[in-house]
Amino acid sequence: MSKALSWCLETSKDEYRAVLILSLLLIVITWWILKIRSRKEKASLPPGPWGLPIIGNLPFLDPQLHRYFDKLSIKYGPILKVQLGSKLAMVLNSPEIAKEVLKDHDANFADRDVPAAGFVASYGALDIVYAPYGDHWRMMRKVCVRELLSPGRLKALYTVRGREVQEMVNKVHSKIGQSIDIGEHVFLGMFNILTSMMWGNTLEGVERVRVTTNYRKVAKKLVALSAEANISDLFPVLARFDLQGKERRMKEILGWFDQIYEFVINKRRKMESQQDPESKHKDIENQDFLDVLLQLIDQGGQKTQLTITHIKALFLDITLAGTKSTSSTVEWALTELLKQPEIMKRAQEELDQVVGLNNRVEEIHLSKLPYLDAIVKEVFRLYPTAALLIPRVPRESCIIGGYLIPRGSKIFVNVWAMQRDPKYWSDPLEFRPERFLNSTNDWNYDGNDFRYLPFGSGRRICVGIPIAEKMVSYLLASLLHSFNWELPQGTKLDLAEEFGFVLSKKIPLLAVPSPRLLDYKLYD
Repeated sequence: MSKALSWCLETSKDEYRAVLILSLLLIVITWWILKIRSRKEKASLPPGPWGLPIIGNLPFLDPQLHRYFDKLSIKYGPILKVQLGSKLAMVLNSPEIAKEVLKDHDANFADRDVPAAGFVASYGALDIVYAPYGDHWRMMRKVCVRELLSPGRLKALYTVRGREVQEMVNKVHSKIGQSIDIGEHVFLGMFNILTSMMWGNTLEGVERVRVTTNYRKVAKKLVALSAEANISDLFPVLARFDLQGKERRMKEILGWFDQIYEFVINKRRKMESQQDPESKHKDIENQDFLDVLLQLIDQGGQKTQLTITHIKALFLDITLAGTKSTSSTVEWALTELLKQPEIMKRAQEELDQVVGLNNRVEEIHLSKLPYLDAIVKEVFRLYPTAALLIPRVPRESCIIGGYLIPRGSKIFVNVWAMQRDPKYWSDPLEFRPERFLNSTNDWNYDGNDFRYLPFGSGRRICVGIPIAEKMVSYLLASLLHSFNWELPQGTKLDLAEEFGFVLSKKIPLLAVPSPRLLDYKLYD
């Protein structure tokens, strides 16, 4: 009996030890799992400036938001939070943090933070810019890239762009010796280029002049309204009331664009109905963007069906973004070249060698102009079109840079600050194109080097890179090769910026052209 009891006690001790060890292991494993699962909830929000109840940091914001956020990052680090009314915003100021959002967690941050007025202007977020990430957005982007911006389509429309650039040069030549608004001429030139690529000769004569003349004025109103602070965005619970009337005003502005696009589409339909049935099906080389879009509507059968409203949303995206961003970039470029005439002279000497003063600049010349390319890249570095990119919003809470980024917060990526950071760029505030010539890095626009993101990165990288890269260089090269430039007498250069939908010059650049080409017929 005593032996049996002794054996039982020994067995109990072994089992007790085993149970104890297993229990400890289970506790450790459970703790580790819970720690991983609760990491999001336990992580703290990024640091940021103190704000007031309800309104947060709104009273302390600087209108130059990109510069204000850059100053805050000196105190609070590469990722910080600001409270914009009831909206929590996160600001990313370093390439490392930007990479986490735009690459490592790109799918989670693929949606836009859509402002109330922007929702109206995009036909209810049906466009490429504001559409939620998903099938509809993929369809819109695919159509735009494949049918307008693919290498084949751009090649097919080569002569169209050349014709419109030459028309812009001709208009500038008619102002020889006069002070002209550079931004206006480039804007209208780019508008004619884009509309010719989109709907060809649907508008001609008086109709075209009327639309072109008024477009910049109305687009300016839309951009200005989009940049204004809106209570509906700061306190979404009040959005239904449209207290400042911004959505109402945006509907009125959109109505003008809508009428133009509706007129163009209906006129094209009428033109097609009057065609000989055998000539209706054009070869791809003779099709413009509108031809293809209308065919897609007629064919149907797509997973996400294209409609007339989608076409209008695409037209507004392309014309608005393409004109304003391109004209602003060329304007900044000429501003810096007037500030440093030796750089302008070197660029013109390169053009003289490659093109010659007896010839016009053609797109085919662009690949042989490395210094001009370096100038364009340096302009994009110092003056990125979207200084804070278009804000994104996470679908789910996640950890970025060791901090909690809550679902639904507004994400700013301060590429303006990143591209001027002395940690990554030598003499970052100097306009020095040579930095792109003497580098082993290609410094292209694909968004894979997070020190240089003028067009963004990831799934929502700018869809218009192929045309923007080409046309900024083409327009700038044509202006530099065809004309010498100087400031009007008694004026000084002003490099003040105006933050908004596009980082623009606060005071438009006025300059006086004089002819460079040897044969005046080249201006016709």
